[in-house]
Amino acid sequence: MNLTIRPIRQEEHILLEDFLYEAIFIPQGVTPPPRDIISQPDLQVYIEGFGEKPHDICFVAQLDDRIVGAVWVRDMKDYGHIEDGVPSFAISLYPEYRGKGIGTSLMKRMLCELKERGYEKTSLAVQKENYAAKMYKAVGFEIISENDEEYIMVCSLDAK
Repeated sequence: MNLTIRPIRQEEHILLEDFLYEAIFIPQGVTPPPRDIISQPDLQVYIEGFGEKPHDICFVAQLDDRIVGAVWVRDMKDYGHIEDGVPSFAISLYPEYRGKGIGTSLMKRMLCELKERGYEKTSLAVQKENYAAKMYKAVGFEIISENDEEYIMVCSLDAK
């Protein structure tokens, strides 16, 4: 397995549509939503015009010659938004590559990048049932609030 974590290339931004869809948590036994759900405005905020704003950063996980996952951040009013100037995370992998440490590698790479760029913290929202919540805690995110369905988590980058 030859895994490389690298910045996304401009011509690869289209892949964020796939990864946005894969980022939608589908509980066990629930039918996945139609793919066009990603065209909804509350989801388009994650990818529309990606790369045009200074806070847009993305890394991909490339296994041999295939991109199998992505982590990206931007300063956006998404589900995990806590305040302006704090980038929100999105991450996903194709299902067959989950549970192999690739997501953790992507998360750690992005956290290092954000710290190097001078960010003090970053945030995300995660469904309470999502197994990834455990991984987020393991890389330094803490729950700061919650509602019935999800946690809002923050990672302080000065502690990294």
